[in-house]
Amino acid sequence: MLTFAHISDLHIDLGDRATARAGRLVGRLALMPDLGAVLVTGDIADHGTAEEYTVARDLLARLEVPVLVLPGNHDVREQFGPGLLGRESSGAEINQLVTIGGTDFLLCDSVIPGQSAGLLSESTLTWLKTALSERDPARPALVAFHHPPAMLHVPFLDRIRQTGEERLAELLGPHPEVAALICGHAHTAAVTTFAGRLLVVGPGCVSTTLAPVEAAGLLDLEVNPGYALHILGDDARLVTHFRTL
Repeated sequence: MLTFAHISDLHIDLGDRATARAGRLVGRLALMPDLGAVLVTGDIADHGTAEEYTVARDLLARLEVPVLVLPGNHDVREQFGPGLLGRESSGAEINQLVTIGGTDFLLCDSVIPGQSAGLLSESTLTWLKTALSERDPARPALVAFHHPPAMLHVPFLDRIRQTGEERLAELLGPHPEVAALICGHAHTAAVTTFAGRLLVVGPGCVSTTLAPVEAAGLLDLEVNPGYALHILGDDARLVTHFRTL
């Protein structure tokens, strides 16, 4: 069994507000003794500057468990690689396979540089297909990216979601060992299905998106930061608990 936390959309911008909210969130997770990892599903920096990634790296370093990061549409690959992964980045997609506690995390880059919407490029899909084919299918797998590949019925969000999702659905077909898909971007906790699998959207740290039925405004800046606790059981079923600070 693996228990890991999932946070998203820190939007570190060198201002006090975003940094303080992210600090509170990291502080809560740092107190959890049996946590196996922390997954951060993008928009870690707000403008993608080296200075923002320095702040984010120092915050995340307070966690004494593996921290898995992937880029969002506010992130800049050329700074993301050196700032958070300790390696140079040419601007190409940043895709990673990380194994923790017998579970493979396939971290996919869904960013279209300069755009808010997302897409898994042909290069990323080829990487994902190869990674899924070459790994041990006896181990459970989780696929993560920033942009949700499904409608969340929030019009603004649905205009900037991940498109071309039918290619991803076809690729996942032969791989029942993929237990779930995990993403961020929406600034709201949400659960739906995609390609017959669970799709979990993590809550935002910097703000919360309101559903149309809740209010006319798009974002609520007063809701406390949220996070998800995912428990992947020995039966490879994912259970998710959502929390706010």
